[in-house]
Amino acid sequence: MKKVAVLLANGFEEIEALASVDILRRAEFEVDTVSMNDDLEVESARGVKIIADKGFTDMEAYDMVVLPGGKGAWLNRDDQRVIDLLVGYNQENKYIGAICAAPMAMGRAGIIGGKKVTSYPDDEVRSYLNQAYYLDQAVVVDGNIVTSQGPATSFEFAYTLVELLGGDAHSLRSEMLYKK
Repeated sequence: MKKVAVLLANGFEEIEALASVDILRRAEFEVDTVSMNDDLEVESARGVKIIADKGFTDMEAYDMVVLPGGKGAWLNRDDQRVIDLLVGYNQENKYIGAICAAPMAMGRAGIIGGKKVTSYPDDEVRSYLNQAYYLDQAVVVDGNIVTSQGPATSFEFAYTLVELLGGDAHSLRSEMLYKK
């Protein structure tokens, strides 16, 4: 069974994180929410408190790592543990997904040079993506790098992750009444 880690830093965007967790679990992948804090409690952008499945130091080997946006994206961008993780995943050609402002961490890690990416269309966020080819699209996949624009693209992002991991996103879309 494929395994996915969703990194949660304080201020994470609820829709982006939990839509990914929900849809990936519906596709029957093993998904761990991972707290970037010293404990398992993480507070979202709108004050929703989540108890993560694991702490960062308890992470295992995963097939994919996902970074949601929100204010937590700045914390992940500035966390050397995250940067080192992204570099390692990229070297192993494992999937790395980032939505909204979270692609900043990919830019800081230096793993998107020459790649096609997207993000939330903010000048600060885009300044970290200047070594990549920026596309104004809901979801962009380039090799092992998957990026998306923001809350409204959360479902399409999650379905794309399911497809990349070999799951049946078409059936999920139908079961969940998702219409593009």
